Amino acid sequence: MKRLMPSPPLSFALFVIWLLLNQSLEAATLLSAAVLAIAVPLITKGLRPARVRMRRPGVALRLSFLVTFDMLKSAYDVARLLLTRRTADISARFVQIPLDMRDPNGLAVLAMIMCLTPGTAWGEVSFDRTTLLIHVFDLEDDAAFIAMIKTRYERPLMEIFES
Repeated sequence: MKRLMPSPPLSFALFVIWLLLNQSLEAATLLSAAVLAIAVPLITKGLRPARVRMRRPGVALRLSFLVTFDMLKSAYDVARLLLTRRTADISARFVQIPLDMRDPNGLAVLAMIMCLTPGTAWGEVSFDRTTLLIHVFDLEDDAAFIAMIKTRYERPLMEIFES
């Protein structure tokens, strides 16, 4: 059954959405909904990320509190900088961070953290997953920022996804 329907929730959602879009319960609509509900998850199976296996839920909980705190602090700092500094005095730039983490799920979570934190934006990750490019709104010390990302985010994510 798992081979025919690799993602039952996705299949169910596609089936229902197709019926709602067509506003019909005719046999042809039901048949086309069933075909889509089976075919689309099978065709897109290779596009889904690797299965998540979280090894340290306590570390994940601590990390979520830390990220929430950092997001609030960063929002305050960015607002303060925008209101008190001239644009010429803001030191925005790209920073390359060497990565030790290779797990695609951990990298996805790191990307979400960077994108959700005001003042930072995910640039790109190298093809070999060894370097991360991040744009930082205002940065004084590259080395301190790199160390902060590695200790506050990458190390806990490695414990969660790679240990």
